[in-house]
Amino acid sequence: MTNLAIAANGLRKSYGDKLVLDGIDLAVPAGTVFSLLGPNGAGKTTAVKILSTLLGADPGTGAIHVNGHDLAADPQAVRASIGVTGQFSAVDGLITGEENMLLMADLHHLSRREGRRVAGELLERFDLVEAAKKPAASYSGGMKRRLDIAMTLVGDPRVIFLDEPTTGLDPRSRHNMWQIIRELVTGGVTVFLTTQYLEEADQLADRIAVLNDGRIAAEGTAEELKRLIPGGHVRLRFTDPAAYRSAALALHEVTRDDEALALQVPSDGSQRELRAVLDRLEAAGIEADELTVHTPDLDDVFFALTGPSTTVTDQPKENVR
Repeated sequence: MTNLAIAANGLRKSYGDKLVLDGIDLAVPAGTVFSLLGPNGAGKTTAVKILSTLLGADPGTGAIHVNGHDLAADPQAVRASIGVTGQFSAVDGLITGEENMLLMADLHHLSRREGRRVAGELLERFDLVEAAKKPAASYSGGMKRRLDIAMTLVGDPRVIFLDEPTTGLDPRSRHNMWQIIRELVTGGVTVFLTTQYLEEADQLADRIAVLNDGRIAAEGTAEELKRLIPGGHVRLRFTDPAAYRSAALALHEVTRDDEALALQVPSDGSQRELRAVLDRLEAAGIEADELTVHTPDLDDVFFALTGPSTTVTDQPKENVR
């Protein structure tokens, strides 16, 4: 427990007859990015709301600790140590960016002097100084998101919940947001991230959990999850039909594409397997004109784990450690 920023055991939540979270376990080390992936309606936002004290868990849920505080016994201590940026901006468009920041400072009971200092530092950190005196309604989507997170940081939280923070942002604004998240973690903050952008989880998360049908279908690093999925291969393309035919004989278990003069060799993408393919070609005196390596990505993982009937293994769904 000492090195975990978030620990939840058997987290359960139902809405009427619909079971949304079916006893999931979460363990998030401090100072890391943990990403919860899943299709729409999988329960990602429900998990965030429970862990941030915005929603109660169902009876039968086990112990939940956030930043060392027992969520059931001391929810106020949990609230004091976290920040939450939801799917929809909490920015008040009728007042300026600076006024939004000062409002948050008041809510955190900072003195007027301290509130102005903190607001000024955060506005500068998030490159919002020039726009600070302008109504927030005039901000771009990326600026509003930056202001949203700046407001979340007023209380100096050690755990931050970001619920789909880059939805609707253009690619440049999304990459700027990624940099902000990396800087937060470098400063020792723990980030619990939900996202629909698989590249985002791949880029940012130290660990990823895939939520499907109310359960954690798999959990691990991005690389660990990718290794769950078959389909990696080396593709060799030739311009000389004779070299193509010779390569097909020299290599084992190849899939042929006679029209494209291309061979597909099963591979996990490792250096060892790639070297083995090249050694066989060299021993046969054959040189491919083009070589590409394909390994499963998080898209493949996501579709395999959340598809209606596809399973990765014959084992029951469990965490991958």
